[in-house]
Amino acid sequence: MGRKIMVNPLNSTETTTAEDPALSPEITSDDVLAAQTRIAPFVRKTPLVPSRTLSKRFRSNMYLKLEVFQRTGGFKVRGAFNKILSLLEKQSLSGVVAVSGGNHGQAVAYAARKLGLKALILMPKITPSNYLKAIRDYGAEVIPTSSMEEGFGWVSGYERKGWSFVHPFDDPLVIAGQGTLGLEILKAIPQVTDVILSVGGGGLAAGVGIAVRSRKPEVRIWGVATEGADSMARALQAGRVVDLAKITSIAHTLGAPAVSKRTLALAQQHLESVTVVPDREAVRALCYLLERMKVLTEPASSCTLAAAERLREHFLSHHHVVLVLCGGNIAVSDLLEYERRFGTNGN
Repeated sequence: MGRKIMVNPLNSTETTTAEDPALSPEITSDDVLAAQTRIAPFVRKTPLVPSRTLSKRFRSNMYLKLEVFQRTGGFKVRGAFNKILSLLEKQSLSGVVAVSGGNHGQAVAYAARKLGLKALILMPKITPSNYLKAIRDYGAEVIPTSSMEEGFGWVSGYERKGWSFVHPFDDPLVIAGQGTLGLEILKAIPQVTDVILSVGGGGLAAGVGIAVRSRKPEVRIWGVATEGADSMARALQAGRVVDLAKITSIAHTLGAPAVSKRTLALAQQHLESVTVVPDREAVRALCYLLERMKVLTEPASSCTLAAAERLREHFLSHHHVVLVLCGGNIAVSDLLEYERRFGTNGN
């Protein structure tokens, strides 16, 4: 049987789902180790630092995994490089195509440039301009779409023309690449008891779950999403993949219209829960991290701190809790707008 999944635990909404053997993903800890070796020349081992301020606030041992300092400003390059390098080991490529709301597009564009490949990034028209500029600066072509769903619908046509698709989360090689972040956590904090990370499509949670819990099964991994970008929370609650009619959260990079059967199965296996927080709490956490930690994140990343506050009863003085700050791609204009809309009172 699968583990009990508690969606937004403070609201006591629970569902228990049995694992389906047919959905068992073909990804192992060895795949994550192979990915770590493969991508090492192209990615950074990002800092993992203790936070005295947060440790005092939570009366526990709190750490920050600063993936905001990763190349392109987020964890997505890990999976992008692992996928593309793996393809290049077997065949020559004319170019790669990706669908993205922001960070994945930047990662694929950057990896393609480093590896001498062309890149096409299918992006919703509402994507913030800072992402578009960065992707074009990496040399990729941006194709605007009305939605993420439309972008995914166009992929098969590009594949028929010879472009190789790099999925943002539903790919074993991408998941294994994201899992290398988990290996870095274990090496830096071998006493880790808890990891709190954001969940969009579920690739990061899946990879870190495989990497960490294959070595320390007792580690608790807590997922986080924002209201209106919570496709994994809804899937766990329903016990099946659920399509979001519309992404309404400001955390665009968490805005997968639906998770996959693969990432859902891995979430059922490895996650303690998915806590869903409102945008307001994510922004207040963002401002707190900037003011007190001097680290600028995006709402899809700062929401981990907002969730930690809701989960604080689970963290005691002997626990070692890692907050994964998975991305820091935010435009100054957006930051100012978020502060205007939501303010920082209450921190």
